[in-house]
This record gives sequence, C-alpha cells and structure tokens, in this order.
Amino acid sequence: MYICYVFKEHLKHKTETIMKKYVCTVCGWVYDPAEGDPEGGIAPGTAFEDIPDDWVCPLCGVGKDDFEVQED
Repeated sequence: MYICYVFKEHLKHKTETIMKKYVCTVCGWVYDPAEGDPEGGIAPGTAFEDIPDDWVCPLCGVGKDDFEVQED
C-alpha cells in the first residue's frame, strides 16, 4: 500500500504542476493548458513548460519569460 500511496501523491503533484495556468505580467492574458493556444500552434493539453521558447503572448507579443504562475 505504501508504494501505491507514494505513486498516487507523485501523480497528483505532477498533474497539479502541469495544469497550472500562467498569466502574462504585461497584459494579463492567461494561458490555460486545458485550452492551449490553437491560433498560436499550441494544442489543448499542452503544459506551459512544453511550449516552445519562441512562443509569444497572443495578446501583446511578449515571450514566455514575462509569464508567472497564476495563484488560485
């Protein structure tokens, strides 16, 4: 049972990390991994960390470095 519990907690943490929303600190646009950015070539279900480094905010054009995790 211990191994299953540890694995379950690991998956829970990984899912919470992957599904975090990120907000642009310049314009306030929110990247939601559940929605992605289809117009920018980012499929729904794509974690922010997996977005290419040359991707830019669809609203104001700044890079990934100008995004922060959105606190709930």
